[in-house]
Amino acid sequence: MVIAYLFGATGLVSVFRVAATIIQTLYDFLIGGMVSAALVPVFSEFAERRDEFWRVASVVINVLAIFLALAVIILEIFAPQLVWILGGGYDAELQTAAVEMIRLILPALFFLGMSGVVTSLLYALNRFTYPAFTTAAYNAGIVLVALVLAPTFGITSLIVGILIGSASQVLLQLPGLRGMNYRFAIDFAHPALKKILLLYAPVVLGLAVSVFSVAVDRNLASHTGAQSLAWMQNATVLIQFPLGLIATAISFAILPTLSQNSEGQFEVTDGNSGFRILNSEFQTTLAFGIKLVILLILPATVGLFILARPIVALLFEHGAFTAHDTVQTARALQFYLVGLPFAAIDQPLVFAFYARKNTLTPNLVAIAGVAIYLAFAFALVDSQGMIGLVIANSAMLTAHALLMVWLTHTRLGGLGAQGVIALTLKVAIASLAMGALAFALLNALADAADWIVVITTTPIAGAVYIALLRVLRVREAERVWEIARARLTR
Repeated sequence: MVIAYLFGATGLVSVFRVAATIIQTLYDFLIGGMVSAALVPVFSEFAERRDEFWRVASVVINVLAIFLALAVIILEIFAPQLVWILGGGYDAELQTAAVEMIRLILPALFFLGMSGVVTSLLYALNRFTYPAFTTAAYNAGIVLVALVLAPTFGITSLIVGILIGSASQVLLQLPGLRGMNYRFAIDFAHPALKKILLLYAPVVLGLAVSVFSVAVDRNLASHTGAQSLAWMQNATVLIQFPLGLIATAISFAILPTLSQNSEGQFEVTDGNSGFRILNSEFQTTLAFGIKLVILLILPATVGLFILARPIVALLFEHGAFTAHDTVQTARALQFYLVGLPFAAIDQPLVFAFYARKNTLTPNLVAIAGVAIYLAFAFALVDSQGMIGLVIANSAMLTAHALLMVWLTHTRLGGLGAQGVIALTLKVAIASLAMGALAFALLNALADAADWIVVITTTPIAGAVYIALLRVLRVREAERVWEIARARLTR
């Protein structure tokens, strides 16, 4: 909201998004994928042996700090080449601005990487509170610095905010490492480090292909208009909010338990049907996580789709962000939403494979997903422009999730008799009914201000959804309420 208010959706904002994309993509490539695929599973093995745990933690921290520092130095040198790859369609002035932004923003990669390692340690120790606030700290840095420094430094204030926000992520989590016996130890031959690298190797392959697809996406976007990437990124923010709040949070919450129970699988025979049913703590945890995701993501998807325009207007249409920007962002949002439910259920399935120390399979699927994206993107970009790229993204997410569902059934034994399909049908019925009501309210309030539409429609539709869950006897909804009530009481 602050970025839209201060700078709108101009070409300069688009190249800032290019710089920010480089940081996020490189973080995902170097550290982010390692957190779920290798660091948490390996750290979890040592969680009960604290002295060895802290020795392993020290070695990993030290080695990755050296590696990240070298990566930042090398990337500073090749900043112009990065701009040419990601933003070749922008004019010379915007490309020059992008090079300057990238060189200023690159040190944030080091802080984000260190934050990722600390997060992994805390997850392995089942300490979730401090990591839960890292994204808030990161964004708070951007918001506060931009509001204070934008009149003086313009869009460069966003870069300074990212640097401060990324550093604050590390500082925020350090109290969670209470009792840590840090050692200045560098042991490249440590068995834990080798295991991490072995688990991460297939992830590198998948992420390398993903980085390639991001580069193609950004390059194609730069040829569809200077403002396209700014519109797409604003829509992506609204997609990432429920995805992060629901799917990512639940996936990371169940990962340590999945890792600790990854070998506890057994089979029993249903005496009535004669079928063999897979039953284990692993399957129960995974199924519960997926059901929670479905319970929350489907109504969020329907609600965002129906209220796309008023929500975008309410959040972004202020200051330099125009009504035309709202229309374009809302269009992109609705096409992105097609892939949101699939992306949401995909995350816990990928983490389930990571918990089983199988990092190769999900990343082979990622490669297939990128191939699907490229096929759709090149087929649609000339005729549909920006929207063609959005459709390609949704197609990739959908295909990836469907492949992961099939592989979970064939490689991990599925989810047993956990009632996931029955829950999905009930939640879909409740969500569609909620959406119909939201659409009726939207039309009834057509002449009202956007904020009135949103604050009127959202609670009414939400209350109807909750009521329908009770009517349909969705036990998982009752379980969520019981957990929340117990936590609040405690």
